[in-house]
Amino acid sequence: MEYNDGIRNRLRRIEGQVRGVLNMMDEERSCPDVITQLSAIRKAVDRAMATVVAENLERCIRADVESGSDTREAIQEAIELLVKSK
Repeated sequence: MEYNDGIRNRLRRIEGQVRGVLNMMDEERSCPDVITQLSAIRKAVDRAMATVVAENLERCIRADVESGSDTREAIQEAIELLVKSK
């Protein structure tokens, strides 16, 4: 699968957020502050995962439609990926 710059940029932002949390820990910031940032990271990762699955599903369905194949398998695979990610 080919990944676009948008998803790469999302992951770079997440990487920066993780570095920020490590800095917060070095600075001995409060637990609530650290947890707030970790929660934001988790949400960002969830959104990135959903984007990757959605883009993959779209490509698979387009390929199935073009080839005359049944799209149910691609949809089921996407659902399994999303369930597995939780």
